[in-house]
Amino acid sequence: MRLDKIIARSRIVDLHSLTLQGALQELLEVCVQTFPDLKPDALLKGLLARESTMTTYLGLGVALPHVRVKMNRRFVLAIGRSRAGIRHDGAKDEEKVRLIFMLIAGQQARDYLQVLASIARQVREPDLVENLVGAPDLDALYERLLGGFGGIRPVHAQQNRINKIMFNEAQRVAKGADCGAIMVFGDTFVGGIQAGALQAKIKTILVTRNPIEPSEDQKDFAETIQVRSFSAQRMAQLRSAILVALTRGIVAYNDRVCCIGGVTGSNQFDTLAVVDIEREFQSVLTGQSQLLPEDVKAEVLERVIAVATELAVEGREGKPVGCLFVVGDSGTVEQLSKPLVLNPFYGYKEEDRNILNPFMDETVKEFSSIDGAFVIRGDGVVISAGSLIQAIDTNNVLPSGLGTRHAAASAISLAAQCIAIVVSSSTSQVTLFRRGVMLPLTEKRR
Repeated sequence: MRLDKIIARSRIVDLHSLTLQGALQELLEVCVQTFPDLKPDALLKGLLARESTMTTYLGLGVALPHVRVKMNRRFVLAIGRSRAGIRHDGAKDEEKVRLIFMLIAGQQARDYLQVLASIARQVREPDLVENLVGAPDLDALYERLLGGFGGIRPVHAQQNRINKIMFNEAQRVAKGADCGAIMVFGDTFVGGIQAGALQAKIKTILVTRNPIEPSEDQKDFAETIQVRSFSAQRMAQLRSAILVALTRGIVAYNDRVCCIGGVTGSNQFDTLAVVDIEREFQSVLTGQSQLLPEDVKAEVLERVIAVATELAVEGREGKPVGCLFVVGDSGTVEQLSKPLVLNPFYGYKEEDRNILNPFMDETVKEFSSIDGAFVIRGDGVVISAGSLIQAIDTNNVLPSGLGTRHAAASAISLAAQCIAIVVSSSTSQVTLFRRGVMLPLTEKRR
């Protein structure tokens, strides 16, 4: 869903209250003016009840309070800006909230978590947040919201002679090598690649670290894959991007893909590669065409990989973190595991403990220091943390230097129809296991 479709100028206000409750009341008053059937008292009670169980503060001075109610429409979004700043219990070091995105969702809105996640991804960009807070008036704020949430409008790729030659050659190579698509690494260019900058006769896939909502005029790219890269190596996003494309069904395991990119921010294409997907992933496919277990949603695996990668890079409180995520076939996994500690996720609503919920990121990272594994259902619901995997595999020999966490991941991925993802505490490498076979997703860092 395009976020700019639920942004309305009439529901964007400058806030006067200095408390969260007061700010929510102001935003609800604006919503009732447009939708008089809404009940502000009940909505406020629901918003505050959620706030008491799980903070809706995202960081960078942005809060995303939300509630689900019975109503005919899918979503109502109200946005408030506070120049003075609002006190929020979830903020750290006396940081104040300056932007509030209040989302009211109908109970039948199936893409509720996806919309929450989309908003959260956008407002984690410091430049965008500063741009919104600094808007001179509400009309300018509205225009900037449409620009930021309707799809990033980056600068054109430099149309110099070498770039034109490289892209034309990519098309020739793709045709000659019988490739199913061209994968363009947009972060090569400062600001990315704007629609219209590249014209190709073959399906083209844009890979970028920037959150982009598909726009109607973005006709150059059949698909957009958002994958963060924490490496300066050329096309370091390559394996993760192809993995995402494979799990989403954008490409097939027997496809070839022509990839073109360059050093991040160099504004210059300098690398062209043809990837045979079956050969690249033959170790984890092991003669089978399906990498993703039947019950695991592609977006769930993407989210787990993203959280694991962030943990590998950032650690926790300046210290490296090692952890294990087991995704899919949770019934079998639970039979082959036992709790090491009291389950911190027990008793919460499934919606609140879904890995797709943007407010779960910090919770998962906080519990990553607990020994044991996260057990995650295929639809994203976190079943438990701190689980001891008891599956044993005596036949599968792992490379030297890998410890019990990797051994447990390998064993459980053989015993159950699941995917296991390990973050190494010693090397910060992120490794995926499927059917007992390992696939490194990032390089070692130490």
